[in-house]
Amino acid sequence: MQISNYIYFFRYDTNESELCKLESRFIFDKEEKNKLLLSDVKAEPSSSAFIKKRLEIILFSEDYSTLIDKIQREKICAEGFKVEYLVLDGDKTAYAQRLEKLKDIGYCIEGNPEYYKPTITYALCCYGGIWCFGELVKNSFAWYKHKQKPYSYSNSINTNIAKALVNIAAKANKKKKLLDACCGVGTIMLEACFAGNNIEGCDINWKVCRQARENLSHFDYTTNVYRSDIKDISNRYDAAIIDLPYNLFSYADDDTTSHIIESTVEITDRLVIVSTSDIANLINNAGLTISDSCSVRKSGKTNFTRKIWVCEKNG
Repeated sequence: MQISNYIYFFRYDTNESELCKLESRFIFDKEEKNKLLLSDVKAEPSSSAFIKKRLEIILFSEDYSTLIDKIQREKICAEGFKVEYLVLDGDKTAYAQRLEKLKDIGYCIEGNPEYYKPTITYALCCYGGIWCFGELVKNSFAWYKHKQKPYSYSNSINTNIAKALVNIAAKANKKKKLLDACCGVGTIMLEACFAGNNIEGCDINWKVCRQARENLSHFDYTTNVYRSDIKDISNRYDAAIIDLPYNLFSYADDDTTSHIIESTVEITDRLVIVSTSDIANLINNAGLTISDSCSVRKSGKTNFTRKIWVCEKNG
């Protein structure tokens, strides 16, 4: 009997379903289904806006009594622990029975339980007829603090998209060197820094560069923000994120868009581009192949949709 090391639980609304699945493909190399995913890849829930929690499976068995015996033999000592029951699709275990099973596990662990502020949380679930016990790690949502950044604009991408773009660009690899090529006030950079990614930013607008630096400094993040046209950046990067300008103050026509994309291709072989129109021909003309894509509709704005393009340099 084989089972993956981790079970991931997701949460997202209909508008962001495609984005969650795109992010999932680049973190885990497969899509979540029904807001659940099994994988041997270890990902930090708080690095994503969509991963609600992660169960690291310690022990499992098709027979519940056998699982309890295994937990007892493990001789777990944990002061201030909590045990939760995770109800998965297809699990018909009644509420009273779930409580009894939590007691069974609690009696197997040496230490005092703590229900409100546990130092460690364990969990039990039944997946496909297999009982799984492990350590539960939840998304802390500490990144919500970025919503209180000193500078923001109504047209900026939201935090959920920003976090997904970082994961898609880096493929969840913190060692990858990223560039936010039109960084604006640093929405994407904040999420990259929070997750521990290596990122720099640039923008041609001196005002937003200053605001991006102040936003980063506000949360004690340190990285480079260059006030520069992308064509003048000489550093090499593993991937670049481009949220193309589209508002009244910095609208990008086809010539400007081509300039940004073609200049970015000179310093990286991989681009993740956000646009509000179909730019497939401009991407192809820049010597790039579109390897994946998705659409994200703005909540409450049925006529406003962003397109996310994942591109690789030809050759």
